[in-house]
Amino acid sequence: MPGWLMESLREFRHRHRAGAPVEPVVAAGNRLTVRFSGHVVASCCAMDYFDDLKALMEEKTGTPFALWEATLDPSPGRESYEVKYARLAFLPDLHRAMGEVQGLVDRRMAEFGAAGRDERAQFSELCFCVLTANYTAEGGARIQEAIGGSFESLPRRDLGRALRSLGYRFPNTRAAFIAENQRLRSNLQQTLRCFGNGPEAREWLVANVKGFGYKEASHFLRNTGSRDVAIVDRHILRSLVREGLIEEPKTLSRRRYLSIERLLGAIATEVGISLAELDLYLWYMMTGKVLK
Repeated sequence: MPGWLMESLREFRHRHRAGAPVEPVVAAGNRLTVRFSGHVVASCCAMDYFDDLKALMEEKTGTPFALWEATLDPSPGRESYEVKYARLAFLPDLHRAMGEVQGLVDRRMAEFGAAGRDERAQFSELCFCVLTANYTAEGGARIQEAIGGSFESLPRRDLGRALRSLGYRFPNTRAAFIAENQRLRSNLQQTLRCFGNGPEAREWLVANVKGFGYKEASHFLRNTGSRDVAIVDRHILRSLVREGLIEEPKTLSRRRYLSIERLLGAIATEVGISLAELDLYLWYMMTGKVLK
């Protein structure tokens, strides 16, 4: 266990005495899980205890931490919170990236907002996000530009031929998805306006858009102006693994996706930007590009 953590826990215990037992569960890389028990569990101000330890760790290390998940175990005799922290040692690199490409990121965000206000552009982005699954953003954008407004009306067979002629890897499957989604085009914008935030809209998209999982729905929402969802793709996962903030997941279930999104949200809050902007900066740090 690192010395700074031992010192932080020792000082925390001294402050709160026996009323707030605390012990480390995981301390690996830049990720940390701590268990709080005692009267913390029954307190209406449990978050204050979690924040107190966060402040102590920041003081000992000189590095910002993000508190990103607190899970209650209410089992009799085991009542406790497991709280996850991320040591954000990579923030200097993130701030440097923000200084290099903030103007380009701002322009991308303006483009996304404009796409969300244009019905045809919005459906085109939906098709783009269907195409990029297990493919590349650059390849999807090239095909989107080539097919243009024809996404709205081309029959499945003609879409398949067009995708094949453009060198797309999955022409028949994705043509079928897009053809089925054509029924949504006329009411898509109106439907999405009914939701109060991006996560609510995402649930509807995952349930109703053929070819959409959480990643694709989040990508679509970001590309049409939403700022409050994360695109947890392989680049983002690789970035978080590289920084020692998560273990590489074997599968990405809904629960795991939303957990990683909470981590990204805590990082974005620490920096003072949106999830949508953070995604663009992390992509730039990994690839040197600011793509949609």
